[in-house]
Amino acid sequence: MGNWNFPSRFLFLPLTVLALIAGPNKSTGADSNASYGIAMHGDLKYGPDFTHFDYADPAALKGGEVRMSAIGTFDNLNPYILKGVAADGLGNVFETLMAPSFDEAFSQYGLIAKTIETPPDRSSVTFTLRQKARFHDGTPITADDVVFSFNTLMEHGHPFYRSYFSSVDKIERLAERKVKFTFTPGDNRELPLIIGNGLPILPKTYWAGKDFTKTTLDPPMGSGPYKIDSVDPGRAITYHRVADYWGAHLPVNAGRYNFDTMRYDYYRDQTVALEAFKAGAYDFRMETASKVWATGYNFPALKRGLVIREEIPNQQPTGMQAFVFNTRRPIFKDPKVREALAKAFDFEWTNRNLFFGAYARTKSYFSNSELASSGLPSGDELVLLEEFSGQVPPEVFSSEYAPPTSQREGGMRANLREARRLLEKAGWVLKDNHLVNAETGAPLAFEILLANPQFERVAAPFRKNLERLGVDARIRTVDSSQYELRIEDFDFDMIVGGAGQSLSPGNEQRDYWSSKTADIPGSRNTIGIKDPVIDELIERVIAAPDRKTLITRTRALDRVLLWGHYVIPHWHIQAYRVAFWNKFSQPAVTPKYALGFGFWWVAPEKEAVLMAEKGAAVEADIVSMEDGDDEAEEEGLNAGELWLSIAAIAIIAFLMQWLRTRRRRDDE
Repeated sequence: MGNWNFPSRFLFLPLTVLALIAGPNKSTGADSNASYGIAMHGDLKYGPDFTHFDYADPAALKGGEVRMSAIGTFDNLNPYILKGVAADGLGNVFETLMAPSFDEAFSQYGLIAKTIETPPDRSSVTFTLRQKARFHDGTPITADDVVFSFNTLMEHGHPFYRSYFSSVDKIERLAERKVKFTFTPGDNRELPLIIGNGLPILPKTYWAGKDFTKTTLDPPMGSGPYKIDSVDPGRAITYHRVADYWGAHLPVNAGRYNFDTMRYDYYRDQTVALEAFKAGAYDFRMETASKVWATGYNFPALKRGLVIREEIPNQQPTGMQAFVFNTRRPIFKDPKVREALAKAFDFEWTNRNLFFGAYARTKSYFSNSELASSGLPSGDELVLLEEFSGQVPPEVFSSEYAPPTSQREGGMRANLREARRLLEKAGWVLKDNHLVNAETGAPLAFEILLANPQFERVAAPFRKNLERLGVDARIRTVDSSQYELRIEDFDFDMIVGGAGQSLSPGNEQRDYWSSKTADIPGSRNTIGIKDPVIDELIERVIAAPDRKTLITRTRALDRVLLWGHYVIPHWHIQAYRVAFWNKFSQPAVTPKYALGFGFWWVAPEKEAVLMAEKGAAVEADIVSMEDGDDEAEEEGLNAGELWLSIAAIAIIAFLMQWLRTRRRRDDE
């Protein structure tokens, strides 16, 4: 999962916005302090005369259309504010000063900025802008726009920006195309790159006289490779590639942004979206449900090779997906209660019965990376943690963290017995098969809030085990807009959340876990953590002077978070699961730290074959489903199951008619 329950408006932000620590680099030669890029350690992989990234194909064809899916709805085209639900794909409208490399852990190269300058202590950063950089109306991007963007986001943007850019002391316009950021004193060496890839540049003249804080469905002006072409509020949004995009010939963009048109169609939920994909309503799909991946892609178009199903290795840290406690709630303030409730989640049963054994249990906030803690602390990590002896759980020093498992003697019964003992120590007693507070008599009851109905099947057996303990847990699923509002206001007991991580943790850890962000609406500290030790470890991580120290400090932070029992860890997989209609070609090399779909292109010869055979394949899929329904009826389907099967066929038939007429659907 991506961000830690971060509003969807931010999901388009570059993944490496979280992975950017500056380091010494080669100069362009014109100025001993100016560089064409910056890396965390040592030299950049690509020299000053590089023409394209290794994972890009500069000969990629431009043209064609790609259709994708989105879930829920949207009501806003300004993705930088707290209000509303932003449309998918808006990141393609805007640009930043620097662009990341997806085959280097911590490197960036000039985009709007031609050069970047930093002193040895990284106390400031100066960007010189490209003369050719333009907004979509043809006006040049100037230092005034950079200053305006920063000030506007700090004063009127999403609270995230006030946290993320809090170490900026001042911003100065040095010349028409030169701007300087000065940082507050400290050791945060990633700040130049946080600005470089984390600050979207907005046009000052466009926003003059407009209220930035209000939601809008007016297409905004940007400087990126795409413009908004059409909007069907809440249902669909279409982008068209800018023919004279100023950055098209930059090395960082070679072989990228190849589709002429990108369209996102919105669906009620993933079940409807999958059936739409099978019917050919859109082209590319990422699958997150293992059961669906194992059983839901057996349809004629895939068997005939018209749809490709592929697992692409993911070398990024997978972060943490979990049941998340809201520790602002009185019942969850005691770590013993949180630890006890975690023992009611049976991952092994869930993985075996629901996920076809596809997942590994998550045991770290930095899973799938060298940043994850393991074993007992030793060496420099132990020395660091001993500074906080008496302030952290003693298990930090004495035990390796491992989430509860039912693969032990006694299985879940033993886990639930231990949970009961912990709850008794925390002051909860059993009365008429219900746990109540020994002092107040209040029941131990809470709500598990979901936005994705597919998670109900995960939450239901967890709820049943909680019931065996005497806990009254209720499951409630709401639509995406309600969910987002409740998360932003911290109006929940427990959710399914995800904290995405990078190879270079930094400023974003404050927003995830720090006391300063715990009470800021819309922050990613949904847990509500307020712990001075965690605050200090975050600052140590941010100030790490080298890779070795960063790893040591991150592992220490990871260990303290884990033993705080703030979440009930779920699972992870080390691959992207994708399915797509066979109209695309892609570069020979896949980037190490990204999926790289933005570097794919429509291959005309494949598309021609696909279009000739697609209709027949979809018709065959409908016939196949009808036959399957007849067989199911003979096996004794009840009326409700039969109705659902008929409804599924009706949905596909509707989508087929929609494809034939190319008319906009009336209802989704």
